[in-house]
Amino acid sequence: MSSKKTWELYDIDVYRLPNGEHLYEMPLNNEFFSLFDFGLLEKGTGTANIRLVKTETMITVTAEVEGAVELTCDRSLEEYPHPISLQEVLYIKYGEEEEPLEDDLLMITRNTQKINLAQFLYEIIGASLPMKKIHPDYRREDDDDEDDLSEGTVVYSSGNEEEEDTEAGEENSEDNVDPRWQILKNLRDN
Repeated sequence: MSSKKTWELYDIDVYRLPNGEHLYEMPLNNEFFSLFDFGLLEKGTGTANIRLVKTETMITVTAEVEGAVELTCDRSLEEYPHPISLQEVLYIKYGEEEEPLEDDLLMITRNTQKINLAQFLYEIIGASLPMKKIHPDYRREDDDDEDDLSEGTVVYSSGNEEEEDTEAGEENSEDNVDPRWQILKNLRDN
C-alpha cells in the first residue's frame, strides 16, 4: 500500500461529521510505523480505538492503544516485542487558524475538512516507551532502582571536605560556611 493511502487511513472527516459521539478503529502495523522517518519505532502491531466526541465548541478525541512494538535491547541489542497499552486524550478547539497549542491541544478552523491522527498516535506510543529498553530475558528485579541516586551519593561538592563529613541533620557552624554563601547571607541581613 502506498504511503499516501496508508496516511489516509488515519483521516477523520470532521467538517461533515454531526455533533455527538463517533467510534473508529485504526490499525497500527509496520506500514503505519514506516510513515515516520524518526527511527524510534519501525515495527509493531496493534489497534487504536478512537472515541471522538464533537460539540459546537470543540472536539475531544480519546485514543486507546493496545498492541506491541519492536524494541532493541540496550544490553544485548536483540529485538523484542514490548507491549503497549495506553489511553490519551487530544482536545481540538476551533479558532482563527490551524496550529498546535500544546501536546494534547490543537486548534483548527471551522472550515477544516479533516484531521489526521497518525502523528498523534505515533507520538503517544513513543512517549509511553521506557527510557531503558531491556529484553525481558535480561531483566533483574533491581534494574529499576539501578539508576536512582541512593543515599550518600554526592551530587555537588564545594571542595570543603569538612562539610562533606558532617551528617545531613547537623547544622554547620559559622566558621565552616563557604565564603560565597557568607557574602550572600550578608546581603540578606542588610
